[in-house]
Amino acid sequence: MLNRRSLLTGSGAALAAAALGLPAPARAGATLKFGAPAPFSFEALTREAEGLAARAYEPPASPSAEVVQRLDYEALGRIRFDPEAALFRDGPGAYPATFFHLGRFFPTPVRMYVLSAGQGAALAREILYDPDYFLLPADSPAHELPRDAGFAGFRFQESRLADQRKLDWRTHDWVAFLGASYFRAIGELYQYGLSARGLAIDTALADHREEFPAFTRFFFAPESAASAHQVIVYALLEGPSVAGSYRFAMQRDKAVLMEVEARLFLRRDVARLGIAPLTSMYWFSETVKPTAIDWRPEVHDSDGLAMWTGGGEHIWRPLNNPRQIAASAFADRAPRGFGLLQRDRMFDHYLDGVYYDRRPSLWVEPLDDWGAGTVQLIEFPTDDEIQDNITAMWVPQQPVTAGSQLRVRYRLYWSADEPHPTALARCVATRLGRGGQPGKARPPGVRKFVVEFKGGPLVSLPMGVKPQPVLWTSGGSFSEVFAEAVPDGVNGHWRAEFDFTPAGDAVVDMRLFLRLGERTLSETWLYQLQPA
Repeated sequence: MLNRRSLLTGSGAALAAAALGLPAPARAGATLKFGAPAPFSFEALTREAEGLAARAYEPPASPSAEVVQRLDYEALGRIRFDPEAALFRDGPGAYPATFFHLGRFFPTPVRMYVLSAGQGAALAREILYDPDYFLLPADSPAHELPRDAGFAGFRFQESRLADQRKLDWRTHDWVAFLGASYFRAIGELYQYGLSARGLAIDTALADHREEFPAFTRFFFAPESAASAHQVIVYALLEGPSVAGSYRFAMQRDKAVLMEVEARLFLRRDVARLGIAPLTSMYWFSETVKPTAIDWRPEVHDSDGLAMWTGGGEHIWRPLNNPRQIAASAFADRAPRGFGLLQRDRMFDHYLDGVYYDRRPSLWVEPLDDWGAGTVQLIEFPTDDEIQDNITAMWVPQQPVTAGSQLRVRYRLYWSADEPHPTALARCVATRLGRGGQPGKARPPGVRKFVVEFKGGPLVSLPMGVKPQPVLWTSGGSFSEVFAEAVPDGVNGHWRAEFDFTPAGDAVVDMRLFLRLGERTLSETWLYQLQPA
């Protein structure tokens, strides 16, 4: 699992100097230093990744490990990158770039390059680390690092252009790449939340240790300054099992959109290769909340996994915080999309100043036919909000073996809602309680479910007509099944209620949707009930 708090520390960026047409430094002492120019192209980067995959993996070195370990959460929090030294501070383009400092949680340097047009080809020059780019407290251990220590990651700040400016770019950013292959963006509600990764390898397999390949180099392309709303970044990914090249075209608009192209080369067999992995946090919600575990009603970055299958079915699977690691696989062919969403947008459901109600939803839209495979959901147990304990990803059906090559393209939407919502009613809440009837002895082991749906065809149901709950389970039995309008005066807001009696102690999968005659009224609700 990822310690999500560590992603919130640090600050960073560097300023481009007057070299190869780059903007001049903003202040004395903050001039970026560059390496020698070298030709660059995405195809050449891809060929380099292929060559790396043919050789044994060499892990990158971390400078002054003892010093870096002393840069803990508190020490990093006191380090600030000077915004006057930001890359592209004076253009071209709208979005200055800043860099993160190395520290305990991110000890491995990532090499940064800026591209500019050469004669017939782009030229790359490395942005060399210098402590002068950072505002460092006098007692910071960072002063003890070598002057070529390197950066941990980067982020793009909000627009510097007056006609686009909504927030001060010096203090607000909209996308950040930091730690292994993790990256995040804010949504249209101006809040960070869940993360994405370049790749996931062998997540939650009992006989394999999870591997975290890392972006080791980033290249800021000339195109990153050519569009008023877009930046383009190339990256090299390396790990014991894989090497690959990436292209990110990132657009800052109402939501943040990213088009991702990855070309992957496998060094060795991988049992579970996760394409477009998403990582989030779910501690508890209105579904299951132990008594007095926390003062807040809910704590989560995402409350469900949404899927739009290749066959056109829209599915909603509420998240769980299980007692032990749980893995679910949803078979599909040519999926249209999937994502971890935050559907509950009511502030009084969270009551927290960190604004869980504003956390972005993240949707993956394949741009090619991904063939056969599974959307896999991995849920780790957690007893706090500091861990990202949820992973969702696409796992190809075809075995991924040493020597394999893959090319995948997809679009990421960091937004308030999924970009292609169903026209059917959507699930808006899942609630559990004891089964049975008030005033009567409660039957042991029986659970009551209340699943709420809203919108779509439910809005236009004739007076007196009730939808029919259609249920399925992998084991156990249903009773007391009915549907009723939620008595809140909201048209089209219904709930399906039922009692469920398990047949044993096994994990149980359930399926539910609402129907009227042969007409489907709602998306499909899935749930995994863990043994009591």
